[in-house]
Amino acid sequence: MISGKFGDEDELFFEIDLIAADGLEIPVDALFDTGFSWWLAINNQDLEALDWIYVEQQTMLTAQGDAEFDIYLGKVRIDGQDFDIPVHVGEGVPEVLLGRQWLKHRRLVVDMPLEALTLG
Repeated sequence: MISGKFGDEDELFFEIDLIAADGLEIPVDALFDTGFSWWLAINNQDLEALDWIYVEQQTMLTAQGDAEFDIYLGKVRIDGQDFDIPVHVGEGVPEVLLGRQWLKHRRLVVDMPLEALTLG
């Protein structure tokens, strides 16, 4: 199970580690994006320190239209477990994004504090 927290606008964030090719672990808060159907997306500026292996280029339909993404073989740690996954890298990705593929492999439980449920 992945433990997360709500952001200021009720978005869901999960702490994960991006693991560079040299083993360096970089903790980040990743936004769960239900509109993203793959594993993980990051901005191309975040890629340099990771030194991940390039695989291919892929065109994807986004909310802004078609966009080109470079696919890299990346390593992440979620909930204490390491995963080798394809990572979509592109320009203008505003946050590290977790996609829906994680729901096939990890249980997602959202538990909101009771005081947040009052309608007062």
